[in-house]
Amino acid sequence: MIPFGVIYADFKRLWGGALVLIILIACAIAFSMVVNLQERALREGSARAADRFDLVIGAAGSETQLVLSTVFLQPSLLPLLDGKVLSELQHNPLVEWAAPLAFGDSYMGMPVIGTDDHLIADRLSTSDKVFQSDHDAIVGGASGLAIGDKIIPIHGQIGAEGAHQHNEASYTVTKVLPLSHDAWDKAILVPIKSVWDLHHVVHKEGDTHDEQFGAISAIIVKPKSIAGAYQLRTQYRGGESQAVFPGEVLVRLYGTLGDARQILSWVATGTQFLVVVAILMVVVIHLEQRKRQLGALRAFGAPQRGVISLVWCGLMLIMTIGMALGVLIGYLATLWISANITTRYGMALPVEIKQQDLLMIAIMWGVLAVILLVPALLTYRYSPAQALRG
Repeated sequence: MIPFGVIYADFKRLWGGALVLIILIACAIAFSMVVNLQERALREGSARAADRFDLVIGAAGSETQLVLSTVFLQPSLLPLLDGKVLSELQHNPLVEWAAPLAFGDSYMGMPVIGTDDHLIADRLSTSDKVFQSDHDAIVGGASGLAIGDKIIPIHGQIGAEGAHQHNEASYTVTKVLPLSHDAWDKAILVPIKSVWDLHHVVHKEGDTHDEQFGAISAIIVKPKSIAGAYQLRTQYRGGESQAVFPGEVLVRLYGTLGDARQILSWVATGTQFLVVVAILMVVVIHLEQRKRQLGALRAFGAPQRGVISLVWCGLMLIMTIGMALGVLIGYLATLWISANITTRYGMALPVEIKQQDLLMIAIMWGVLAVILLVPALLTYRYSPAQALRG
């Protein structure tokens, strides 16, 4: 039978040492939890955001920047793509639809993106015309805007060099899109023709295959088939254009992220090793303070097994409290970090403690249980005679 009354009395009398042990364990576990949970949340959140985009085509340049700008709407000066590429894609038999994107303007810190009906119609699963006029604006569910609100865009970002308001332009919100839990929830979508007009981009439209369009930042392509997607990527990869599968680019980013995670994991492992050393030092000091008590228990006939169990159970209770507290702190810290990333970038990050996380905690608990047997076994060397003389 575990003497919880004695253990509680020891905690109350030696609360300082117990508190130090709990804090050390909690910090080590919390650090490991944040590294694991946050890295997985970033992977899953970014993968979900990229699922909406089958193929992205842009001007030759950085594939990573193209994906960050189109999928995650990170402000960047992308090289412009000739509008003839859009015309070719819209008449390509491999393409279900191709939607242009024109970046550069913003409103209240949110990107104003020029596009056409295809992208929004696909999102809403409708074939109806989306933009009724060149002054319509369709906004994301997290934009804070409502139907009827007026929008006067700013060229660039507020505070950036060269930023200025387009006083000659005005849009009216006509629709609010449902939440998709990604960066596009704060996007403001407007007819690309109005963006071309606003920036004095020369363009013309017609019914022939020779129609031309103004320069664009990128094109979102919905292929008719998987095979068609690979053919399109091959066709537009090289020369003045590049075609990428966002998922493939993210895999490479995950590789970099994985390297960073590995480094952090090594740091976490080193931290845990140092914490174990510190714990053993504190345990030794803690047990030295209890030398007289443990010696007295032996003098009054307490069996060897009972004394060892008393010490080991007390230490394991401290470890268990520290680990549980560490899991809670790590989980809450990851939620806080993810919420800040979501607020800043609009990308929802799923934070979830999974079976492998619990298995890792269980293994650490088992390792500590074995390690703490050592100081518990050493307590039997305390002399009953010395305890009685004290």
